[in-house]
Amino acid sequence: MDKTNESETGHIYGPVPSRRLGLSLGIDIVPAKICTLDCVYCQIGRTRQTSTIRRAFFDLHAVLDELQTRLAEGGQVDYITLGGSGEPTLNSQLGALIEGIRKLTDIPVAIITNGTLLYRPDVRAECAKADLVMPSLDAGDAVVFAAVNRPNPDISIEKLVSGLARFRDEFAGQIWLEVFLIEGMNTDPKALDNIAAQIRRIRPDKVQLNSAVRPAAEKRIEAIGRDRLAAIAHQLGDKCEIVGAAPEARTGPHIERTRQDVLSMLKRRPCSVEDIGTGLGIHRHEAAKHISALLEQGLIVADSQGTTIYYRPLTR
Repeated sequence: MDKTNESETGHIYGPVPSRRLGLSLGIDIVPAKICTLDCVYCQIGRTRQTSTIRRAFFDLHAVLDELQTRLAEGGQVDYITLGGSGEPTLNSQLGALIEGIRKLTDIPVAIITNGTLLYRPDVRAECAKADLVMPSLDAGDAVVFAAVNRPNPDISIEKLVSGLARFRDEFAGQIWLEVFLIEGMNTDPKALDNIAAQIRRIRPDKVQLNSAVRPAAEKRIEAIGRDRLAAIAHQLGDKCEIVGAAPEARTGPHIERTRQDVLSMLKRRPCSVEDIGTGLGIHRHEAAKHISALLEQGLIVADSQGTTIYYRPLTR
């Protein structure tokens, strides 16, 4: 019986080909889309109601059991990544989850976060249990922060930057700061100077410049060319790098994947046929067959970004 109409496939997704992390096995620990921000470029879509309230959204043991099952299947994984459909630091069991992961595997743990709650000591302590923390900084002043990130009223640019700076003082692991650039919003000389000043306060190990590769929450957001990104990287400092292309598919044990696995990936982020093939370890022709079937069933839709077609679940 075809079960592709089921609304939930679990908390584990991927491995997803990541331009920053190689092959990343994701754990989605916040329901879609609960976040502190409503960023104009978000690939998951709009945040209808932002929140700063931390809660235990899911059963911790169920998530760890699901992870254990997935790890037992084998296959190459570079990072276990906490993120997904919302802001992961809103999950009050974040620290306990990382401790549970440590008991199951030696694969390094990364947190993809917007960094807005790191002004809180409890959030900093829990994030410090990870190997790598990947926060965001898309603005250096309040005006641009409001325009690009559309924060919850409880969040300010000063809270964000001071929290990141304090976390740097307390965290021995790696901090890779992502700066998402949008032409006409945060790329003029003054905006970039302000971002550079905040980067100096935060002192990350890396600064990774990103642009709109996948379809964004607001249709007007477009990718910035590599030459322009290179010029901005020079202005922001010697720790800057431009995020590269996703990794090629790797060989490994054959794991039969179902149409539901494809749909599960698409629920967390828009993907191309190549993304799905790489992430699930299947040939692109097999991935294309699953995409065609899901399109015919009306479960997903296609969006174009540049010359690449991405697929995402149909919003009902």
